[in-house]
Amino acid sequence: MTSIPLIGEAVAVAAEPRLAGAKVGVVTFPGTLDDRDAARAVRLAGATAVPLWHADSELGDVDAVIIPGGFSYGDYLRAGAISRFAPLMSKIIDAANSDAKLPVLGICNGFQILTESHLLPGSMIKNDHLKFICRDQTLRVENANTAWTVDYTDGQEIIVPLKNQDGQYIADEKTLDALEAEGRVVFRYVGFNPNGSRRDIAGISNAAGNVVGLMPHPEHAVETGFGPESLDGAPRDTDGLGFFTSVLTKIVGGDK
Repeated sequence: MTSIPLIGEAVAVAAEPRLAGAKVGVVTFPGTLDDRDAARAVRLAGATAVPLWHADSELGDVDAVIIPGGFSYGDYLRAGAISRFAPLMSKIIDAANSDAKLPVLGICNGFQILTESHLLPGSMIKNDHLKFICRDQTLRVENANTAWTVDYTDGQEIIVPLKNQDGQYIADEKTLDALEAEGRVVFRYVGFNPNGSRRDIAGISNAAGNVVGLMPHPEHAVETGFGPESLDGAPRDTDGLGFFTSVLTKIVGGDK
């Protein structure tokens, strides 16, 4: 008799023996909403999700870190501005900039925190239409060579949910030109720019490619039967899983 998983039970789709020891930290701030979703995505990819609290003084022995979405500290001052000064963020900044180049992924509010921490350039402001938006969003992979995108291909289009109010990515023209020239635009909106981001930018990386931030939510598209569909009704519900398998590929080295 086939065993049917309980509702809410995460069943790893890429659980290989050499991935079992990989540990991905998931940070929670006051106001974080999507930490459990990110942890579930990590488990579905085959790794161990390690909960990290914003006030922790040490990262421990994690192999990568995810800063998930939400409204940290209620987005007071600016989205992500207070979280930037959390004790754990100083450890994440140091580890990301170290010779080890710890992989760090910032999703939505996490992206905002990464810009406030100067791990990524530019800034996030209110959507150009000044409204909260929630929709399935098509993205084009512009750089499949980062720690979080190696399981995708350049030019591949994926669909993942998007939900934000302060999602408009801005930077001066010099910075934008540098991002383009250096291949650091990792994702671009396709078909519709939902928030007015400059040059349709949905996600960027640092120069080393270990730090990636994006506004849409790949952790909401990791499980068959629970995710977006394409316009023709074809299932696209696991299009976001590649983020989480990519970093495991990076951690263990080589191809899976």
